[in-house]
Amino acid sequence: MKRGMEKILVFLLVLLFVIGSSTIAVAVPAISENALKIHDDAITIDTHNDTMLRVIDSNTWLPVNNIGNLLSNAQLDIPKMEAGGLDVAFFGSYTSGYTQIGRAGSRLLSLINALHWTERMNSEKFGLAFSVNEIEELAREGKSVGVPTIEGAYSLEEYNAIELLNQYYDLGIRVVGLCWSNSNSLGEGVNEKYVDGTPSEGGLTNLGVEVVKEMNRLGMIVDVSHMNEETFWDVIEVAEAPIMASHSNVMGLFEHARNLTDEQIIAIANTNGIVQQNFYAGYLGPVGDRDLKKLVDHIEYVIDLVGIDYVGLGSDFDGGGMPVDLPNASFYYRITEELVERGYKKSEIEKILGKNTLRVMKEVQNSAEKDPENAGQGITIVPDIQMGEGVSSYTPLLKAEVLKDKGSHIDESKFRVIVDGIVYSPEYDEETGELSLQIDEPLIEKFHVVTFEGENNSGKVTRETRIFYIEN
Repeated sequence: MKRGMEKILVFLLVLLFVIGSSTIAVAVPAISENALKIHDDAITIDTHNDTMLRVIDSNTWLPVNNIGNLLSNAQLDIPKMEAGGLDVAFFGSYTSGYTQIGRAGSRLLSLINALHWTERMNSEKFGLAFSVNEIEELAREGKSVGVPTIEGAYSLEEYNAIELLNQYYDLGIRVVGLCWSNSNSLGEGVNEKYVDGTPSEGGLTNLGVEVVKEMNRLGMIVDVSHMNEETFWDVIEVAEAPIMASHSNVMGLFEHARNLTDEQIIAIANTNGIVQQNFYAGYLGPVGDRDLKKLVDHIEYVIDLVGIDYVGLGSDFDGGGMPVDLPNASFYYRITEELVERGYKKSEIEKILGKNTLRVMKEVQNSAEKDPENAGQGITIVPDIQMGEGVSSYTPLLKAEVLKDKGSHIDESKFRVIVDGIVYSPEYDEETGELSLQIDEPLIEKFHVVTFEGENNSGKVTRETRIFYIEN
């Protein structure tokens, strides 16, 4: 799904950059014509990176670095995606958790905001997609595609989890890893301890069960990478849709707490899910055995164990050290080259590169609970605040204009404003159509998310969700 001549121009531009830089290597391919054709024809998808960490300022958490440009400190940016023939990247909003109340939520929102900012800054060549149809449409247009995800849902607590999860869905999040390696209110990570160092036990919590069920209802993929085994098996028991390990390797080739056992891989396949192979060198094998060929060994192990339909790619770019012969996204085509050399057919390679991932995403979204066919006209809600806008007060007045479609009737009792997963009853001025909420209790931390929700008399719900931040 790549554009041949434009891709060649990208290679040349990237090479010129490299000539003047000693800090980063970018690939200029010496790839067989057959392998290049296969790679060009496929939709290539990578289901995990931490690149938004390179975009935000380390102090303010505001977006400052545009991955539309070639960045020397990033393993993935749009020029490298284009050069390597990587069509779709799942951008993780990552946190390992904090002891401070509200900090994890603020951090996640800052990274989600950075991804939306990236789209605005590069709208001519990059777009966000929230469904398989949107991915395929953007790929046909020749744009690089981003899918928003969360790695470490440390913001979800008893008092806000389900409402905040729905707000994340509004923001485009389609994959959620319940925990990173530290345990949280949803379940246990591979470290089997909380952020403060306290040991954890018990696997998936009751709240974790609720979150998994709500994700299934919404059509969000449950990501089991970083979970300890007990939590993993609890998720297998609870989940009613295919699950994904977004960036995990094979324990049978290299023993590491982050890698999956044969039994776990089989269990994922039995959900019709997928195991995405991580490129991080430390999970591939011992020192001296951490190259591209070893990565493809991990891919082949999964194929031999459960079949070609249950394996894909999740690099972990910008989350750690990569193999020396696959240091960044511009070298992505080398995976296809190695698969061709090992005798895989075009149809099989296309599955590994992306079709398997699209299948899982489609199955999860198709199994979601569909909203009923509500009769009647809807309403339009126009928030005063724009995505990523700053406000000057920790007690802001949040407003939106409500516009009635022709023939619609508003149920004023159903208006809600949700802030960081907390539901409030707003004021509504029927004469002006203004919906407003005055925050009385000062907000904690910098980044926040607000949803304005309304409903007509027939039950048709309209939601508008925005991220905002406190300027001072």
